[in-house]
Amino acid sequence: MDDAEAQLQSFIDKFDAGNAKLIRDLRRALRNRFPTCAELVYDNYNFLVIGYSPSQRPSDYIVSIAASAAGIGLSFNRGSELSDPDGLLQGSGKVNRFIRLPSVDVLERPEVDRIIERARDLSRVPQPWSCEARLIIRSISANQRSRRR
Repeated sequence: MDDAEAQLQSFIDKFDAGNAKLIRDLRRALRNRFPTCAELVYDNYNFLVIGYSPSQRPSDYIVSIAASAAGIGLSFNRGSELSDPDGLLQGSGKVNRFIRLPSVDVLERPEVDRIIERARDLSRVPQPWSCEARLIIRSISANQRSRRR
């Protein structure tokens, strides 16, 4: 296990067992879906964020896992621009929208799959067709809220 992977695992280990398992399951599913995207990791005050970006720029991420003690969500960088006929997206910010994820099975729902595909289509940077997956730890906050309830 390389240093970045070990560091990410230590971030995930801060969560209770159920949330840690869900984060790992979601990460595996999104890594399979976006095999050539960079994983950009932020362990900040409120959330552990693992974003999937076709570049190493945070503003280019397509989707990310946003985890806190209160729960885990799938966050969309350009969510306010996404068509959402099923009313799944939550949030009212100018840019970001999210879907709460009580289980990894939510990713298998057709309406969620369509939102992920729309988010990929909105990406300003095309997903690379081939390259080695990269895990990049972008920032770590010294002060953080507890990751456990």
